[in-house]
Amino acid sequence: MSPTPTMSAAVLESHGAPFGYTTVARPVAAPGQLLVRIKASAVNPLDLKIRAGQASHARHPLPAILGLDLAGVVEEVGPGVTGFDVGDEVFGMTGGVGGVQGSLAEYAAVDASLVARKPSHFSMREAASLPLAFITAWEGLVDRAGVRAGDTVLVQGGAGGVGQAAIQLARAFGARVFATSSAGKAADIAGLGATPIDYQAIAVEDYVAAHTDGRGFDIVYDTAGGASLDASFKAVKRFGHVVSALGWGTHALAPLSFRAASYSGVFTLLPLLTGEGKAHHREILRKVAALAESGQITPNIDARRFDLTTVGEAHAWLEHRQAQGKVVIDVGGEPPAPDSAP
Repeated sequence: MSPTPTMSAAVLESHGAPFGYTTVARPVAAPGQLLVRIKASAVNPLDLKIRAGQASHARHPLPAILGLDLAGVVEEVGPGVTGFDVGDEVFGMTGGVGGVQGSLAEYAAVDASLVARKPSHFSMREAASLPLAFITAWEGLVDRAGVRAGDTVLVQGGAGGVGQAAIQLARAFGARVFATSSAGKAADIAGLGATPIDYQAIAVEDYVAAHTDGRGFDIVYDTAGGASLDASFKAVKRFGHVVSALGWGTHALAPLSFRAASYSGVFTLLPLLTGEGKAHHREILRKVAALAESGQITPNIDARRFDLTTVGEAHAWLEHRQAQGKVVIDVGGEPPAPDSAP
């Protein structure tokens, strides 16, 4: 009888505790699954909330392996799976919530409906940075608001991961894009082709007047919640559309109602938690990969390197706002060469 295959993983035993670097049983590809040898795992703000015990909506009981986003190589194709072969390079948002193993391990058995082939010219680190941010941005801009060429789009919180994704997607669809941030992030936003707005120095009414002649924006995508969502209700035009990825809390809807505007929420985790809409996530990733191949998406990766033994340091780097781009953890030994622009 052959021994059970094992793998290395970063395991969280309890909320707020350090990660343990340990050996666990390696999964196998069940029907409908791919066994992926993970090369890179991105760190998202949600990972920090799950670790701290502040994300009950993620339904991820401990002990657990965290990590939502991954990029890697197909090691095994499970029964019933078509369209993938051993050796394919893939990326996706595949676990780390709902009790499903995340990407902070050498291997993961993932639902084949949740992954797509990675952009061929992107590194594993670059590909791992894309899924959650771009799926969230796509569901808001494309699925909910129906962005199209000529629209004026305001992204609230344009310097964050979802904000940068939303800017790039809106521009790819031909929209005129504006984005709020602090003054220190203005150059980053301008570099993505959006007009930066210093929300700390300019009142909503003033930037609406300056950039839309007082009419308001066709689409406002709020990525920050709270006061940012309240400002979005004032910034949208009549019959326009506000979308939020953090529409929690208590808000006055009168400014939205007086404009006869629409509101939509985005809950990107839904397919992972309920199984509903998984194939649509794959289709989004395929379209994002096509945009990447055509040069319309530029990943922004923090230069500092981490691995499975330093996951806690990676979380601290993001939590303390030291990161200059997406924090990505090297899992499978990709050489530490600088990431190249597409």
